Amino acid sequence: PTRGLRPRGFDRDAKERDEGLLAAPVAPMRVTLAAVGRMPTDRGNPERALFETYAKRLKWPLDVREVEYGKKRKGGTLKSREAELLRGVVPAGAKRIALDERGKALRSRDFAEMLGAWRDDGVRDIAFLIGGAVGLDESLRRESDLVLNFGNLTWPHMLARVMLAEQLYRAYSILSGHPYHRD
Repeated sequence: PTRGLRPRGFDRDAKERDEGLLAAPVAPMRVTLAAVGRMPTDRGNPERALFETYAKRLKWPLDVREVEYGKKRKGGTLKSREAELLRGVVPAGAKRIALDERGKALRSRDFAEMLGAWRDDGVRDIAFLIGGAVGLDESLRRESDLVLNFGNLTWPHMLARVMLAEQLYRAYSILSGHPYHRD
């Protein structure tokens, strides 16, 4: 008999899945980027080009939802109104990660492992929240599952989107064993 050859249409995994030896395929996580402000629409914009580069590489569905509060307000009133708008675009039941300078700094591998654990626990939606020029409302930080920072420096909001897209791609690469990330 010939070893290793299987008849056409043979699905080894189907038999093992039926016997409970293999887990059912896991649907990919969906990622929402909820941000105050609009990314420039011109293709020649360097932040937009970089963001799109990493977003295209990412195998998880990525949905960008931008909100703007058109009225000129100051301080707390503006923050609270932007918080309402951000809440309105986050999928129900999503894990929320607020990007804020007062948040926790994670190594890329730790970030990837956290996302992988959520994925393995069946989390379907993750939403990243980026505030406007005056930052995120305190209520959004309190409601979030994680408050994350990209270091102690202050970053422009459009560049923060690029950095997030790159870190999401890096996390995906780590979890899938792709050589993009090197320790």
